[in-house]
Amino acid sequence: MPQTAPAINNKATKENTFDAIVVGSGISGGWAAKELCEKGLKVLMLERGGNVEHPVYPTANKDVWEFPHRLRLSPADKAAFPVQSRHWSLREDNKHYYINDLDNPYEETKRFDWIRGDIVGGRSLLWSRACYRWSDMDFEANAKDGFGIDWPIRYKDIAPWYDYVESFIGVSGNNDGIAHLPDGKFMPPFEMNSVEKYFKQQVESKYDNRKVIMGRTANLTKPVKGRGQCQARDRCHRGCPFGAYFSTNASTMPAAYATGNLTVMPHSLVNKILYNEKLQKAAGVEVIDTQTNIVTEYYARIIFVNASTVGTTAILLNSISGRFPNGLGNDSDQLGRNLMDHHKGISASADVDGFEDMYHYGKRPVSIYVPRFRNLAKKDTDFLRGFHLGGGAYRGRRQFDGIGTELKAAMSEPGGWRMGMYAFGECLPYADNRITLDQNKKDKWGRPLLVIDCEFKENEKAMNKDMAASAGELLVTAGFRNVKVQNNMSFPGNANHEMGTARMGDDRKTSVLNSFNQLHDVPNVFITDGSCMTSGSCVNPSLTYMALTARACDHAVREMKKQNL
Repeated sequence: MPQTAPAINNKATKENTFDAIVVGSGISGGWAAKELCEKGLKVLMLERGGNVEHPVYPTANKDVWEFPHRLRLSPADKAAFPVQSRHWSLREDNKHYYINDLDNPYEETKRFDWIRGDIVGGRSLLWSRACYRWSDMDFEANAKDGFGIDWPIRYKDIAPWYDYVESFIGVSGNNDGIAHLPDGKFMPPFEMNSVEKYFKQQVESKYDNRKVIMGRTANLTKPVKGRGQCQARDRCHRGCPFGAYFSTNASTMPAAYATGNLTVMPHSLVNKILYNEKLQKAAGVEVIDTQTNIVTEYYARIIFVNASTVGTTAILLNSISGRFPNGLGNDSDQLGRNLMDHHKGISASADVDGFEDMYHYGKRPVSIYVPRFRNLAKKDTDFLRGFHLGGGAYRGRRQFDGIGTELKAAMSEPGGWRMGMYAFGECLPYADNRITLDQNKKDKWGRPLLVIDCEFKENEKAMNKDMAASAGELLVTAGFRNVKVQNNMSFPGNANHEMGTARMGDDRKTSVLNSFNQLHDVPNVFITDGSCMTSGSCVNPSLTYMALTARACDHAVREMKKQNL
């Protein structure tokens, strides 16, 4: 089908000039906007998706029976979301937050589940909220085992920023004293139920190196200014009108708006970054209005690109010039390479005898957590790096027969206890796991089609087998019965932790960004979303994105004051 060229809107340059531009409004973009606004900069935040304003979430207070398909996806939904529906989180009650796959295609050389929000707030409204600090075991991994390049930072460089971020967003958890899972600034934790406490006691009494802790999550266990305490409703994926979990909409964006320095523009698809050949720096961005197709240029002294790993990479690859014919800041040819995601998919379950006089309250928004225990002090497996386990105990429905009064009575009684477990494993950085652009194919806005060629390799497959065996082993160790393990493995992208395509490093020949998340060759462009990661760890990365963003914003403003940017 022929493409319709976007119209050009030639507004006055002055009208469209800001101190800073932030591309993307998700977890890291929201933090960039907050930090830069609070430091006195006039900030333009550009988001390709539609507007969502806290606390107005259209399905947040609806009951199951108010949905025509009782939360299940209809055949029409599955047809409209052929990629998004690969993920468990897309449901009838939140489908309006996800991108329409038919209007936003990409090519999969190998299957890659690119799960995308299409709203102001991005995936900060959809994430699972796990918040764990990385340790030097993570930052030093590449250097120690020789796979990938060394990180340009260590834990001490980012630790104060972890403190800063946790204190603002509200993270519940315990200080557990585990060296490779650093403690933080925590609110009171959620509580384990009786079976989980028993599981913890059994595991820790029989293994020296395995701990069972309460998960750390960005759900408030006590209110903070402007946000309420978690109500344990299990409706986080719809948006929380209480503001009880961290999102851009409920947390960083209100803080940025309070300064009077923030301008937010939804339906604004950033096509490319404009490079000034004479000044040798970025001048601004080219934006397509997704509703009108009008193209507008906006200008700023600094630009933070936080469009999520794949989106950010596509923008940079499409930002070609005489100086950068292969993509902005891509002298190293590392832009788009080293794409990583966590692998998951195993599940283990068991029946638990006893505890019939115990129950649990509410629908806790966080699992218990078993930190990594493989390859800690030394390599003790046939694979590099490691994984973590999680899970929880619960009481299901009682099995019943009969009708009428007998049926109602039976339904009011809980069934027996069960315990389930899952796992997330690290993926190594591979140069041939990459993102490119197909210049011969265009999307509806005339942009080259994005191509993703990524797979999990032998190291991840070997680790996945151990993840399944370990989960089953722990359930057996606890004395549970009918242990069942399903050893499946997700495709890249499905863990929603894609990262690594514009990695940090000290050597500009092998990396894209420096230690402060600046493009080596275009220092007024910063990237602090998952693109910047040099390795993947097995620990959820979102808290690290936030800390790196706050740190980079501090550096950027100091450099601006010195007239270096």
